[in-house]
Amino acid sequence: MSQFFNIHPENPQGHLIREAAAIIRRGGVIIYPTDSAYALGCQMGDKKAIDRIRQIRQLDEKHNLTLICRDLSELSSYAQFDNALYRLLKANTPGPYTFILKATHEVPRRLQHPKRKTIGLRVPGNPIAQALLEALDEPLISTTLMLPGADAPIVEPQSIRDLLGKRIDLVIDGGSCGVEPTTVIDLVDGAPRIIRVGKGDITPFN
Repeated sequence: MSQFFNIHPENPQGHLIREAAAIIRRGGVIIYPTDSAYALGCQMGDKKAIDRIRQIRQLDEKHNLTLICRDLSELSSYAQFDNALYRLLKANTPGPYTFILKATHEVPRRLQHPKRKTIGLRVPGNPIAQALLEALDEPLISTTLMLPGADAPIVEPQSIRDLLGKRIDLVIDGGSCGVEPTTVIDLVDGAPRIIRVGKGDITPFN
């Protein structure tokens, strides 16, 4: 059965964050809160953990997983964008948005869309997610906790553990973070193209 940590949503306990980061480094798959909904996460370079996430969500290789970054500076190591897009990203991060961008050579090929060579990236505003990224000192591979056939993400951490406790290594209970996934915006061609409307306001991208 997975471990279960109650972490304060505004002032995350450092020892629990460090232990969560250690679980990820050991190949663990975790469920953690973001500023949109709960999400699955694992270490960026861990193929087995990434495959476990794809199996839980029943995702094929054409589905972009997301790199969760601490800030825009870190995001720029993994995505290609010009000055105009930089300004747009700066004005809307951190926030409940996932941006589809051309991947740089820093992104492992298996994480890129096989044909488009793109990657989903985002900078969350959630304090627990930010503390976890700081402890890891690298991005986290992630995807919204939306189970196959479900219409919405699971929002209750204990229910998450009851459903998935044998398939994951840790559930972080960080309180309520809503049922809406991120708004997904394709910026590959420069002009924003909204792929999915979620929690993030689409006004800046129209």
